[in-house]
Amino acid sequence: MDEKKMLKLQNGSDIRGVAMEGVEGEAVTLGHDAANVIGAAFVNFLAEKIGKPASKLKIAIGHDSRLSAISLKEAAIEGAMNLGARMFDCGLCSTPAMYMSTVFEDTQMDGAIMITASHLPYNRNGLKFFTAEGGLEKEDIKTILLAAARLEPVRYDISDVEKLDLIDLYAAYLRDKIRVGANLEENYMQPLAGMKIVVDAGNGAGGFFARKVLKPLGADTTGSKYLDPDGRFPNHIPNPENKEAMASIKKIVKDSHADFGLIFDTDVDRMGAVLSDGKEINRNALIAMIAAILAPDNPGSTIVTDSVTSDELTEFLEGSLHLKHHRFKRGYKNVINECIRLNEEGIDCPLAIETSGHGALRENYYLDDGAYLAVKLIIAAAKARRKDMHLTNLIEELGYPADAREYRLNISGLEDYRAYGYKVLEEFKELARARGIQVASPSYEGVRLVFPDEGWILLRLSLHDPNMPMNIEGKHDGDCEKLVKIARELVSGFVHLDYSVIH
Repeated sequence: MDEKKMLKLQNGSDIRGVAMEGVEGEAVTLGHDAANVIGAAFVNFLAEKIGKPASKLKIAIGHDSRLSAISLKEAAIEGAMNLGARMFDCGLCSTPAMYMSTVFEDTQMDGAIMITASHLPYNRNGLKFFTAEGGLEKEDIKTILLAAARLEPVRYDISDVEKLDLIDLYAAYLRDKIRVGANLEENYMQPLAGMKIVVDAGNGAGGFFARKVLKPLGADTTGSKYLDPDGRFPNHIPNPENKEAMASIKKIVKDSHADFGLIFDTDVDRMGAVLSDGKEINRNALIAMIAAILAPDNPGSTIVTDSVTSDELTEFLEGSLHLKHHRFKRGYKNVINECIRLNEEGIDCPLAIETSGHGALRENYYLDDGAYLAVKLIIAAAKARRKDMHLTNLIEELGYPADAREYRLNISGLEDYRAYGYKVLEEFKELARARGIQVASPSYEGVRLVFPDEGWILLRLSLHDPNMPMNIEGKHDGDCEKLVKIARELVSGFVHLDYSVIH
């Protein structure tokens, strides 16, 4: 296999590529042969990592609803079984469930593979890998891809591959968490009786949450939509950050007169929610609500978020909840690893969460799990209901910016765009200081300019692409326009940076 082409499949700590034809100008880069050698390379990687021969390894593999999923799964199984690994086909599954296959006493897999590309278009797909220690790191993915490039694809009879109904085990795990958390003695088995909770699964893998978690616990899920898997994603992008997706769950909640609604991304490692009054619980509001749920049991603790969170969130976490806000880098593995690092240093840190909806709790193996976040909301809702309160009471003191903008400034004409990007950041910071503008410190990603009365500007370098995202938030009406003008002036001298998008 071609090494350069193989390495291009790396997307941080995941593998992603074009898995099927259908979009003009996008040739297949992650087909059967690539998945086959990647599956084999993971077996060799895992055998070396945990010190077991390949023939003794137990590996679970599952997939979301993508059209190319079964083909890639079968290819990866072929590559793995050819090396003697014992494979378990979990079928339609969620990414968090695949990790839990390494944890559950009934399974205790040595490793797991999830076939998914999250919310990306229908023609894309990818692979995520887990060991009992969690998801793999960027360096691990590079190692696997380099090893895969040295292998040749094989054909292997997988007709006797073992089947594992993992999603049922995982759903039972979530049901037990809700029963124990809700602590409703008079109706322990159905603590959600009398509550109406609707789900929008976006035709991804999240339909199980309505059918196998909520309904058995007594919740009325009538009105839930798009629970059946469909890799064409015909109704909307399964992404809690997407405006159309959030509009969908808002309408479902309103039409169903539900207590609240939940929306998941394709592989259920992210979520968002909508309350009965139409209030969206995503981005800053989701972070605030989960933190508020955790605060009583973790007083004075630290919440790790990504870099684009609002000043109003900091004010809520530190002023209302008396917690500490540690604003770190974007990327779900970045915030998770920082949370782990802080805990290892003795700093109480129960939550790592991104505005994208990726949220990992220390109590849940630092696993970014949209369904587990939903469980925390459901438990809180059940408790609030007994006190004639609502979830919205948890974040009634949270403020919101008046306006927010995001721009992506392309870097053109340079091969080493990252070096140029870092140079831009340094000069951007000095230009701001020369104008008397306050620069946030510490800043773990990019340069954040602070305007105490108006808002903030953040310029950073993209994790994977030759561009520099710029986020701007204004506290009051008209502030964003003022900050946009300042931002444009500050970057106007960088010849390889397309600042024309700032307006």
